[in-house]
Amino acid sequence: MEPYIQAALFGLIGGIARACVGFLKYKLDPKIKGFKLQAIIFTLIASGIIGLFAGLFFPNDLKLSLLAGYAGTDFIEGLYKIRKKQLIQI
Repeated sequence: MEPYIQAALFGLIGGIARACVGFLKYKLDPKIKGFKLQAIIFTLIASGIIGLFAGLFFPNDLKLSLLAGYAGTDFIEGLYKIRKKQLIQI
């Protein structure tokens, strides 16, 4: 299997884990009203894309793609900053 497809799948798995946590919060917290299926679908698609981007930055580490899918866009921003510092070093 292509490494970038694997990275996207691992990102998707991370997104599924995050969606499960959100669903548990919804079920256990009576203050939370409503559960939007569209939001879950968007989160899963975004997680796969974010996992793919993590795979582009670090192609040999699928754990990062999994974490990226779970953490979302905050993770990609952090990776970008790390990579930028590595490329700018004199």
